[in-house]
Amino acid sequence: MKKPNKFNLNHFEFFRESVKNLKTVGTITRSSDYLCKRMIKHVDFESARIIVELGAGDGVITKHILRSMSENAKLIVFEVNSSFCDELRKIEDNRLLVVEDSAENMEKYVGNKVDFFVSAIPFVMLPKELTHSILNICKNVLASRGKFIQVHYSLVTKSIYKKIFGNVKVNFVPLNVPPAFVLVSQLT
Repeated sequence: MKKPNKFNLNHFEFFRESVKNLKTVGTITRSSDYLCKRMIKHVDFESARIIVELGAGDGVITKHILRSMSENAKLIVFEVNSSFCDELRKIEDNRLLVVEDSAENMEKYVGNKVDFFVSAIPFVMLPKELTHSILNICKNVLASRGKFIQVHYSLVTKSIYKKIFGNVKVNFVPLNVPPAFVLVSQLT
């Protein structure tokens, strides 16, 4: 297994793709290393066998997950942007499955219960019905004691996670542009 590649999409190309597709990308800058590490610190990589990443972008968080995963774990990433999927497919790692489809169709691709979700989907920009649909599917396929981890740039949608998962913890990450919030919900 090879180590995940460095970024192939330069900062300008990422910015251009983000501006062109802001509703599905949700940001104009890549997540900082600090934010990526804060996202994945909530994942128990020793026990995780199936991790699903939603809204993987060009793979900045994906690469952090792969570096921390065990050899027998699987990472399934969902991304709707074809340019970003092309970048994700350049990552040479047999534990990675790139799905160019909406997260609302994840049940077609996820055979077993998911141990951890790591999400950067910009739910605040999606229709409310779609947001609720995707989050309810995540709850239904989440393993017992599993976690749903989400990045946001405001707390506008915090109540949705509390309503669907029954709880949500918030972690503020100032060392990112823009500063971010990591929301963590766990099935009990």
